[in-house]
Amino acid sequence: MKASLVAFASGIVFALGLGISGMTRPIKVIGFLDFAGKWDASLAFVMIGAIAVYFIAYRLIRRRIAPMLAEKFSVPERKDIDRNLIVGAAIFGAGWGLGGFCPGPAITSLASGAAPVAVFVIAMAAGIYLHGMLTGLSRIRVRPLPTPARIATDS
Repeated sequence: MKASLVAFASGIVFALGLGISGMTRPIKVIGFLDFAGKWDASLAFVMIGAIAVYFIAYRLIRRRIAPMLAEKFSVPERKDIDRNLIVGAAIFGAGWGLGGFCPGPAITSLASGAAPVAVFVIAMAAGIYLHGMLTGLSRIRVRPLPTPARIATDS
């Protein structure tokens, strides 16, 4: 329950930050990505602010022996740059540049009730589903529940 409340509060703060910063307005995002036209650099400050907060928070959190709401820290170990990363980044960037939305701001903008936002989110969900189907990642992986006999032998 506590983890859910923290996640909910974090989501609210994140959504407020997206709205206040203008990240939920596609015209603002497209203006930021339009280097050849009238470039709007204001979102660079949003990104710099986010990086600064993360930089400090990450160092403070990693000083802890264990996280407050989990058994252990979940830190990515892969550092390689492979084809999937490059292709995925290119598709993400193209979608962001063409639509003016990335996943977080798009979901936040659903509250506006605007049809283009709903179309974007539906298309995004379809793309995520299609990727899962094509790569086999959509299969839910579950461990079998322990049987009484297995519990007795595991102890």
